[in-house]
Amino acid sequence: MNAKAATKSAASALYRRFGTLLIANRGEIACRVIRTARAMGLRTVAVYSEADADALHVAMADDAVLLGPARARDSYLNIDRILEAAQKTGAEAIHPGYGFLSENADFARRCAEAGIVFVGPTAEMMEAMGSKSGSKALMEKAGVPLVPGYHGEAQDEKTLADAAKKIGFPVLAKASAGGGGRGMRIVRGADELAAAIVSAKREALAAFGDDRMLIEKFVQNPRHIEVQIVGDSHGNLVSLFERECTLQRRHQKVIEEAPSPTLSPEQREAVCAAARKAAGAVNYVGAGTIEFVSDGHEVFFIEMNTRLQVEHPVTELITGVDLVEWQLRVAFGEKLPLIQDQIKLNGHAIEARVYAENPNKNFMPSVGRIRTWRTPDEVDGLRIDAGYGEGKTVSPNYDAMLAKLIAWAPTRDLAISRLNRGLEETDVRGIVTNIPFLSALITHPEVRANKIDTSFIERELAKLTPAEAALSELELGAAVAAILRSEDIAAGADVKSPWRAAAGWTAVGARKRSFVFRQADGERKVSLRYGNGPSVLSIDGRDLTFASSASARGGLDVVLDGVKHHVAGLLDEHEVYVRTRNGRFEFHWVDPFGTEDEEQAGADRVVAPLPGTVVALLVEEGTSVEKGAAILTLEVMKMEQTLRAPFAGIVKELKCKVGDIVQEGVELAEIEPKA
Repeated sequence: MNAKAATKSAASALYRRFGTLLIANRGEIACRVIRTARAMGLRTVAVYSEADADALHVAMADDAVLLGPARARDSYLNIDRILEAAQKTGAEAIHPGYGFLSENADFARRCAEAGIVFVGPTAEMMEAMGSKSGSKALMEKAGVPLVPGYHGEAQDEKTLADAAKKIGFPVLAKASAGGGGRGMRIVRGADELAAAIVSAKREALAAFGDDRMLIEKFVQNPRHIEVQIVGDSHGNLVSLFERECTLQRRHQKVIEEAPSPTLSPEQREAVCAAARKAAGAVNYVGAGTIEFVSDGHEVFFIEMNTRLQVEHPVTELITGVDLVEWQLRVAFGEKLPLIQDQIKLNGHAIEARVYAENPNKNFMPSVGRIRTWRTPDEVDGLRIDAGYGEGKTVSPNYDAMLAKLIAWAPTRDLAISRLNRGLEETDVRGIVTNIPFLSALITHPEVRANKIDTSFIERELAKLTPAEAALSELELGAAVAAILRSEDIAAGADVKSPWRAAAGWTAVGARKRSFVFRQADGERKVSLRYGNGPSVLSIDGRDLTFASSASARGGLDVVLDGVKHHVAGLLDEHEVYVRTRNGRFEFHWVDPFGTEDEEQAGADRVVAPLPGTVVALLVEEGTSVEKGAAILTLEVMKMEQTLRAPFAGIVKELKCKVGDIVQEGVELAEIEPKA
């Protein structure tokens, strides 16, 4: 038996038929795996932390096991507790999803030692390809084109600095075990290198437990291309075309599409062949992704992800393949259902990641309870993979992704239009989301024309996060309708406000009600007259006939000046949210019967914007600082945030230390203004 056959034979022994699957993950990927597993007749087991007790994936699974406290290292990253959960529930296999332990070779090895099928590659394959440094050395030997860089074992400051100098700036300092943009820094000059490496190492160690770095040439105006591959334990390996993931922010993918609109058919075949060659170098078994970067002319290998990717649905939609089903069939020890020539490309798919974050405040994560979750029906090529729903809580302890909206169509332009329609009809309230930003991004003319690179979002950020527009008559009418609807619901479903109808009657003649709405730039006043005859809204001296009702499509139907508009309108205490054809608007209703005790957030203190962990103190007490000087670094939702001095002064007191877990609004440092 030759070495390749022996490797395959050993791998095959790790895969066998099973009936109960534990999903060692959370959120939308756990829900996604549960759906396919149940469709295949498998019993499913969820695991969860104390923060996720009411999570959607827990409710969906047949059984669920509490792992421990909210912190990932005490729950989702605790291998002993996950294996114990599998033993308690009789789970014969574990699907790791993505993130957490999905690329942890020790976890795969521990599963094998416990006699549990790991739905993924072997530990040895992970170690060969999961390390960016190791995989680059392997690819270099296999003849796969690489980005120029250093991926050696020596990690001292001088070695990394010498490597960067030899390669030539700008360079990318990158965590060897990283992913999702964590532990990665662009370094444009030698004077920035040391600080960038310290920060990247700290972030990598926290996220992956491994702070080894590699240095590689930063490709100017880069495009990110990746190829989906799947191998089985019988020696079969296929690629399922490529995805383009060029639209990124801070190295985190935002929009993904398949196939790449950049590649010609000849380039597509070449990059897919290179991907198969890369995976074949380790006789790969399972689903994985070979990632490349392109400068518009050449394509270079950058890394392999030995797991399912967040963006796998776009590949599923253009091929008709359920990748999770294929993963499970490979784990059963079966052959792949199709050979390479049977995999056909059909149409175009595009995906948007919906995050709990505020693009208008530097994408600061948003946490709290979701009060409203409304999504359109999954028809006309639209697919929604979600891990949250109404009433669920977004915790600061995990990644901020809520859901993915994916659209398929025969052409790219139509797929973009369908995705935008899906985004426009999605309303999530109680937390802030990036949905308006996503809509602005995919409808940007240069995105439509595919004139992008990985820095596109940073360059166009001001255009993608415009200031909120002034309220038109339509938004004001929708706001009045939302208030009336809220009052109807509060009064009882069978009680209707008299002004809801187009015509009303009262024994004492017409009545009038006034509304005052406040935006940042001032107040707008609206009056509603109802009684004998049609109801009328008066806005800025103009009278418009008015009626509203709950829509059969969801939302509200508002008739304004003879035209019926379908809108979304929600009232949360005194805060009004409306979505019209003009966009999304949030403003304040000055309730004449309520109290106005709004608290003004102070901008003159160094406070925690969200719950997080102090990972670095960047100044000492008594230090003189200028306005904007870095004071300390917090880790919030796996991302580092630097808090800065609100004005020039002296650091009078640091009210925290490294390692402290702090709550939102807590003062962390006191700055005394300069005299």
